[in-house]
Amino acid sequence: MKRVIWFGFVAMFVIVIMNQSACASGPIEIPAELTPAELIQRAQEATDRNNYKRALQFYEAVIERYPFNTDDICAAEYEIAFIHYKQKDYETAITGFNALLVRYEGADAELLPPQYRVLAELVLGKIADKQQE
Repeated sequence: MKRVIWFGFVAMFVIVIMNQSACASGPIEIPAELTPAELIQRAQEATDRNNYKRALQFYEAVIERYPFNTDDICAAEYEIAFIHYKQKDYETAITGFNALLVRYEGADAELLPPQYRVLAELVLGKIADKQQE
């Protein structure tokens, strides 16, 4: 009898986990009224919970909805590339970091937040070290 109860408990647990992961992987409805700061905050919260797919959706919303807000675009582009780095998808991360660094070669580079350039270069160096190993 204890085995039947235990098996039932384990089966229910697996079903709940599978349903949660299935729901988390699909596209989400992002309210249109969210500001860039709110989108970035929600993306960071999703990242803290290792829900990278959701975080990417929030960062991509920043880029799509606020294309002229360069500070937040740089933050979103950096974070997207960094998520790929954390997932060991180094080629996508390299592409993302390099695309971000191209922004810093433009005429308005001095207006961009400098920390994302520095961080992108540091992570690119770490990726290069990992690829040499």
